[in-house]
Amino acid sequence: MGRVFLAGLAMAVAEVGAFILLGRFIGFGWAVLLILAASLAGALLLQRESVEAWRKLREVLRAGRPPGAQFVDGLVGLVGAVLLAVPGLLTGVLGGLLLVPPVRRLVGRRVERRAERRLSSAAAGDLFGPRRVRVYRGEPRADQPAGEPGPTIEGEIVGPAAGEPGGPRPAHEER
Repeated sequence: MGRVFLAGLAMAVAEVGAFILLGRFIGFGWAVLLILAASLAGALLLQRESVEAWRKLREVLRAGRPPGAQFVDGLVGLVGAVLLAVPGLLTGVLGGLLLVPPVRRLVGRRVERRAERRLSSAAAGDLFGPRRVRVYRGEPRADQPAGEPGPTIEGEIVGPAAGEPGGPRPAHEER
């Protein structure tokens, strides 16, 4: 709770400082108008992003595909619109950046990877589709026949499975 309060306080101080600097540079009246216009645009984009995210999510679910990528994309868009709608220069800039498609995809991939690390492989597969998993084998047991791998001790998700969007192409697929 203390960290959240301190982060909020630091953000408020940074917003006031940015507003004062912007006001000195372009005039306080223009600074107020700019922030109000950005907030209005954010409110309009919030409505559009929420409707669009819901429509895309329903499409994916209806098609029987894993909803994770659409969910993450919609979430990043909604967060961007909310930050743009919140009055403030820094939050507006951050929100606007999250709505730029290349930045949105980059942030979305990071959110997806973070979610994959926190979920089991099965849950990540259900949410984001088939995944390639790197498995680390342990040392063979003394009673184990030679040539057999040791017990699995750890694994990590390394990306989409072959044939999935963003994943490697299957070996038999034409290039």
